[in-house]
Amino acid sequence: MNAMRRTSALSLTLLATAVFGLSACKRVDAPAQPADAGAAASATAAPDASANDNLNAVLWVQRAQEYKAITEQTYRAAADRLDAALKEANWDALVPEERGNDAKGLKPAVVLDLDETVLDNSPYQARLVRDGGEYDEMSWDQWVAEKKARAIPGVVDFAKAANAKGVTLLYISNRAVHLKDATLANLRAEGLPVADDSVFLGLGTVVPGCEQAGSEKNCRRRLAGQKYRVLMQFGDQLGDFVEVTANTNESRDALLQQYHDWFGERWWMLPNPTYGGFEPAQFNNDYSQPRQARHDAKRAALDYAP
Repeated sequence: MNAMRRTSALSLTLLATAVFGLSACKRVDAPAQPADAGAAASATAAPDASANDNLNAVLWVQRAQEYKAITEQTYRAAADRLDAALKEANWDALVPEERGNDAKGLKPAVVLDLDETVLDNSPYQARLVRDGGEYDEMSWDQWVAEKKARAIPGVVDFAKAANAKGVTLLYISNRAVHLKDATLANLRAEGLPVADDSVFLGLGTVVPGCEQAGSEKNCRRRLAGQKYRVLMQFGDQLGDFVEVTANTNESRDALLQQYHDWFGERWWMLPNPTYGGFEPAQFNNDYSQPRQARHDAKRAALDYAP
């Protein structure tokens, strides 16, 4: 989510509304952080890399065949649903609150988050593990400028199939708007269809009449809906699909329950164990706490076997 959605300047109230990611998304999105979220700066003294909370998560993304199987089957299943979505005139993947106009007759599109949904930023995460660092905007911008993120397994085949059916791909990302050129170059290099510069709706996109809260994407989804009938949405964070008004475990559980039937039909979630709103929800979204305090809060949130 998609990109690194860690915004230390926000108040705690705004942080509680944001989905954190590396753009976000990378987060986030990302955000990731997705956008969508993170610490203000890298650690001054690098701890033992083997003790980094993210070691296993990044290793799983990079080395587990199971990860690739999940992403490929997700995009393959979505491709199988495209024809049905195109044929059904009332099919729309935007929640009613974000659909401000009649979608009938509009050009079809799919909305994709970028980080950890379309582009794999695990090499950046691996650098942080190796160096004992945490996300910061300068290192993230440098990574994006390298244009080395690889396509998530399965996404290129899906994107090309959708494009061949006349479906526009829209990239709603929490990568900042000043990263547009590098991002679009990276997408094109990986074989992703890019109709024109307007399909990138990054963090900072101005949407007249809609005020964005933190790194939430609801305003940009509304903007997409003005021109397109959105057939599907893809992301690795709940905030890639619907506004998260309070980033707490209870609120996130309620959203999942409310839109349970949308997943696997209109909404398609990609796995991302490396960052996201789930993590700061365990420590009150307060990234000003020392790393050890955040680590302790996450340990305390575990459900232990008796």
